[in-house]
Amino acid sequence: MSDKRRRILMAGLAAGLAGAVPAFAARPGMPSTGARLNGFDLSDATIPLAEIERGGPPRDGIPALDAPRFVAAAQASFLRPESRVLGVALGGVAKAYPIAILNWHEIVNDRIGEQPLLVTFCPLCGTGVAFRPQARGRTLRFGVSGLLHNSDLLLYDRETESLWSQLIGTAITGPLRGDRLAPLAASHTTWRDWRKRHPATLVLSEETGHGRDYGRDPYAGYEKNERLLFTVRNSSARYHPKEQVIGIELGALRKAYPFAELQRARLPLRDRVGDQDVTVEFDAENRTGRVLDADGRELPSVIAFWFAWYAFHPQTQVFTAP
Repeated sequence: MSDKRRRILMAGLAAGLAGAVPAFAARPGMPSTGARLNGFDLSDATIPLAEIERGGPPRDGIPALDAPRFVAAAQASFLRPESRVLGVALGGVAKAYPIAILNWHEIVNDRIGEQPLLVTFCPLCGTGVAFRPQARGRTLRFGVSGLLHNSDLLLYDRETESLWSQLIGTAITGPLRGDRLAPLAASHTTWRDWRKRHPATLVLSEETGHGRDYGRDPYAGYEKNERLLFTVRNSSARYHPKEQVIGIELGALRKAYPFAELQRARLPLRDRVGDQDVTVEFDAENRTGRVLDADGRELPSVIAFWFAWYAFHPQTQVFTAP
């Protein structure tokens, strides 16, 4: 893909995602050349400034959902059995966040009971991650910065305007630099699978207050293409760039379980990461999986494209089927 075609593609994508927004001040993907970008102070960034890129839409051009509405499962007629959702279950309450909606908003500031909940999705990396949005005793609310690192969403908290890396949940600039958000177990799966496991689930409504065509996928075909639209620090040709993997972090260790390997493995997979025994469950039909600890409790993990996981974790261990 030529640079010109890439710019045209991203400009069109940005316009579609953000709706009617002002013209961009620079080309999508243009690296930072100063200490400010999209209105954010980058002077104390923990990563090289050249690795922070504009994704296309300006700050908040992709609007986070701050007052999400939900419907009962029976009312979610806009979902098909094979529709992808990100599911979270806490305190006996389950919620499904359709990927078709997350593609257009990327962040949902939500609550389950008294528990604040942050749900994030980066379409470019295929990563859906849920967090407890709390740091230093404060509950934070987040927006979309319009910036990327390793092709991954950089979100920002509105309280301090620190920038946070979505995939690793760490602040890379600002007053909260170096802080990490606590990840929560989340299921990236089909509506069919999630509803079977949680028949009383609530579903994020299409009534978001924003005029978006949730029946259209602005990233259609991206997951099959080998091309990346933005630069990454580390790359590996070991798998197709968009091969999906289950990524797990346990202490200082990182391990990836590629779907291609899990499809050939004896399941459930008993494995050991460092000094911890884990069980990896994989559902090929619904293209999902999860990791359990020795006591059968689900551990936070993430389904990601291989290129994205490797970009952040080049020292990752990788499971290969015997």
